[in-house]
Amino acid sequence: MAEKNNISFDQLLSDLKNQIYHPVYLLHGEESYFIDAVSDFIEASVLSDLEKEFNQTIVYGKDSNVLTLMSYAKRFPMMANYQVLIVKEAQDLEKIEDFQPYMENPQPSTILVLCYKYGKLDKRKSLYKAIEKIGVTFESARLYDNKIPDWINEYLRRQKYTITPKAAAMLTEFLGADLGKIVNEIQKLLINIPAGSEIDETCVEKNIGISKDYNVFELQKALTRRDVLKANQIILHFAGNLRENPLVKVIPMLYAHFSKILLYHFLTDKSTNAVASALGIKPFFVADYQQAARSFPAGKTVSVISLLHEYDLKAKGVNNASTGDGELMKELIFKILH
Repeated sequence: MAEKNNISFDQLLSDLKNQIYHPVYLLHGEESYFIDAVSDFIEASVLSDLEKEFNQTIVYGKDSNVLTLMSYAKRFPMMANYQVLIVKEAQDLEKIEDFQPYMENPQPSTILVLCYKYGKLDKRKSLYKAIEKIGVTFESARLYDNKIPDWINEYLRRQKYTITPKAAAMLTEFLGADLGKIVNEIQKLLINIPAGSEIDETCVEKNIGISKDYNVFELQKALTRRDVLKANQIILHFAGNLRENPLVKVIPMLYAHFSKILLYHFLTDKSTNAVASALGIKPFFVADYQQAARSFPAGKTVSVISLLHEYDLKAKGVNNASTGDGELMKELIFKILH
């Protein structure tokens, strides 16, 4: 049998699709999307609709206890090869370590799925080691922000679509690193787009409501070119739409951008591939950072990063009694550009 511990998401789904099952699945980690995707696949696919009526049980950790769950797990399936027991929010189970006796002698015809979200089961504990011996452990790690565009690109490729780098950047900027939210929005978008199509920024703007002209991505480009008019137009749009563009959302993205500019200044190898690797960006975007470094010398970049820290505190009420987000944005961009 292939190594089943520390299994990848793709391999885990492939095994399930090929009906390679194990008595226990521990799905744990910070990224809930992958945990839900595996759990949902097992829930939908292992048993037929008729078999599910008698052999599929779904419970939540806060509403159950380990002793009850072990009694469920020890039952035999009725008119089916397996019974499926899915424990959602397993991190809310009290005394989860009491599962130890079951893990040492699991029921072969039961597929027990523990969805342990927003954290990891301690790998040093005997419970984890027992699950490793007889089941599958899958750690669902949160993706770094700079990996999200690549993930979007790969997700769409599997659905037989492509996406432009700018459109992927817009989705990342607007939706953040919440993969579940990203997938929901993408699925809405794909309803109106034929398979095989390329998704560009106009398509994203039309179907998701992200402005292709007034977003942080475009603000960064305007600052890079020191385009005062365009930067002010974007900030005025942000100030009039604070619900979609709060300062506490804009500042971290500008901070990440200027941190990359600063890093660029200190790179010894400034070839395209070396810069892309060091900054965690696509080679397509390297020219933007070359331009940004010319517009913002190292000393000015350090000053901008200091400004971003100052205005982040002001947005949170520190040394700021009454100035609103809109005015703070205008002040910040003025100081960055002058």
